[in-house]
Amino acid sequence: MGLARGGTDRARSDVVSEEFASGNWCVSPGREEEFVARWTEFLEWTRDSAPGLTAARLIHDADDPRHFISFATWESREALLRWRALPAFTEHLKACTALCDDFRGSNYSLAATV
Repeated sequence: MGLARGGTDRARSDVVSEEFASGNWCVSPGREEEFVARWTEFLEWTRDSAPGLTAARLIHDADDPRHFISFATWESREALLRWRALPAFTEHLKACTALCDDFRGSNYSLAATV
C-alpha cells in the first residue's frame, strides 16, 4: 500500500513480493534485438528453474535505444539468492552481458509504495 500521514507504512500485508533483482544494461550498438531475445530466454529459463519468481520485466529507454532496465520480483530473498546460486545462472547472465558495453545488477528490497 502507501504511506500514511507521519510516513508510516499503512499495510504491508497486501504486498505480494518485496524482493527484487534489477539490471541496468547498456547494449552494444546494433545488438538490441538480439539482447531482448537473449534476456527473454534467460528469464524463461529462470521461470522454469527457479521457484519463487513472480514476474519479470524488461523496459527500454524511449530516448536511448541502447539502454534497458530489467527487474524481477521474487517471493522471498531466499528464493532470489537460490536463483543466483544455480550453476547455470552465470552462463545465462554472461550470454546477456556479452551483448553489452556496460551492465550493473543488484538486489533490492521494497522501501515504499504509493
